[in-house]
Amino acid sequence: MKLEPGDAAPDLALPAADGTVVSLDAYRGKRVILYFYPAAMTPGCTKQACDFRDSLASLTAAGFAVLGVSKDTPAKLAKFAEHDALTFPLLSDPGLEVHKAYGAYGEKTMYGKTIVGVLRSTFVIDPDGKIEKALYNVKATGHVARLRRELGLD
Repeated sequence: MKLEPGDAAPDLALPAADGTVVSLDAYRGKRVILYFYPAAMTPGCTKQACDFRDSLASLTAAGFAVLGVSKDTPAKLAKFAEHDALTFPLLSDPGLEVHKAYGAYGEKTMYGKTIVGVLRSTFVIDPDGKIEKALYNVKATGHVARLRRELGLD
């Protein structure tokens, strides 16, 4: 099931790289960019995370919080954050419950084969907890720049 603008954003409470539990409820009143990526410390995911890191000051100034979600363990996320100086929360969803609630897990084509896995997806959630944008199967490279343009930040 894919989410559409206007849908209520499924709640989440996931462990972060630092061991704290992050809840979407804690961000009520703010706009949130929630993005799902396949695996920490892989080339595409690193590129995407670093693009968010490099845009974080301007995104924050525009009123956005950024949260990254993968199926990696908090320990691996901590290494990823330290290695690439990522200063926004990276959340662990090893059971894929939150991925599935957002429609960010399912069939995809990779190298000509249909497989089941994480769909690189980004959601913009408004201050009231509603989906503002739902972007599925995004490319790692250039995604943050595209998102910034769509949000009127460039």
